[in-house]
Amino acid sequence: MPITDWPLDDRPREKLLSKGAESLSDAELVAIFLRTGVRGKSAVDLARIMLTRFGSLSALFAADGAEFCAIPGLGNAKYVQLQAVLEMARRSLREQIARGAALGSPQAVRDYLRLKLQDRPHEVFVGVFLDAQNHVLAVEELFRGTLTQTSVYPREVVKRALHHNAAALIFAHNHPSGVAEPSRADEALTQALKQALALVDVKVLDHFVVGGGAAMSFAERGLL
Repeated sequence: MPITDWPLDDRPREKLLSKGAESLSDAELVAIFLRTGVRGKSAVDLARIMLTRFGSLSALFAADGAEFCAIPGLGNAKYVQLQAVLEMARRSLREQIARGAALGSPQAVRDYLRLKLQDRPHEVFVGVFLDAQNHVLAVEELFRGTLTQTSVYPREVVKRALHHNAAALIFAHNHPSGVAEPSRADEALTQALKQALALVDVKVLDHFVVGGGAAMSFAERGLL
């Protein structure tokens, strides 16, 4: 049955307008993005197929063009639209953390780093450079590795901190395996960076590990 034949209260667009976006299921949100279904399937049906195929919204967002377009009814136009939506979300969160103190909006920082790193096929190490009031000076991809590891050099991180005249740093890296849990190597690296930066009076405020749609905080775990 096409969505236009559904009761008004059940239609995703009308439901969003009357109850808010948070009231919609993942499939209903994706259906609004799709706008139309395919022969014999409504937009909600197609959205459910997509979520079943990829397993979650995060995995859907991380899909490459070939995987996305392999689903009947989808194509490059929809893939491009999805990438544009994701990039707008990243930029919006970047603007939020740039306007105010990073520690004043920790969820925005976490969400920005998760969106920035979660779909990378290789390990990436990012630094968020902050001034003395914890305003964002710059966000830089410092190192890029393979599927399993990244070589991070504390000396180079110190150089970049001095270049930006930073007073503090927040680090983040992704686990392409999808597990947002720190390894012993991650913990050792964080302590090495903390010690190296302390020599030039730069604090390490947090280190996020991104994977599987989540972002684990070292500070919240008491690992700093």
